[in-house]
Amino acid sequence: MIRSTVEHLKTYLEIQVPIRYEDTWFRELRSRFSNSPVRWQKGYYHITMAFINETPKGIDMRPILERHLSSAVAPRVVFDRLDAFSINQGKYIIHLATSHVPEEFLSLTESIRADMKDVGCVIYSDFLLHVTLGRIYSSDVELSDIMEVLDKITMPPITLTLTDMDYRLYRGRTLFETRLNDGKSRRDV
Repeated sequence: MIRSTVEHLKTYLEIQVPIRYEDTWFRELRSRFSNSPVRWQKGYYHITMAFINETPKGIDMRPILERHLSSAVAPRVVFDRLDAFSINQGKYIIHLATSHVPEEFLSLTESIRADMKDVGCVIYSDFLLHVTLGRIYSSDVELSDIMEVLDKITMPPITLTLTDMDYRLYRGRTLFETRLNDGKSRRDV
């Protein structure tokens, strides 16, 4: 069972995105920002479906996850653009994005998030489908400067089927993982 003895446990649900640091488009992206203070993500690319800021003491997430994921079909996502957003002044995320979020994936994500909230989980952030590629922490950089560089990069559409999901402690171990393509490869860690 997934149980917490901590009053405000931080956890998140993510789906892995099988891209590589050495992909041609990613090398071009890093090259274009070679003179910028970007900390590039060098692996473990994923979409955060839900970041749970506070999980009530003793809550078991397994029933929620199993109910939604046991029959879920692996989403096919066409990543077709590079984008950026600001976390706070001087903190930016460069990310891989899509022009079209598959409706089934969005519905699955919203349903899981709603059920988590119904059992008392606190989720502050809204869902935004993105794959973090790099982070910039600099008060000398403006979002418009980042976007100007991104606009010069040709992003070939990449269609990926996303199958591997994890429910993890924030910066910690995996509590639950599954593969969506067959619904049978379920394993607790």
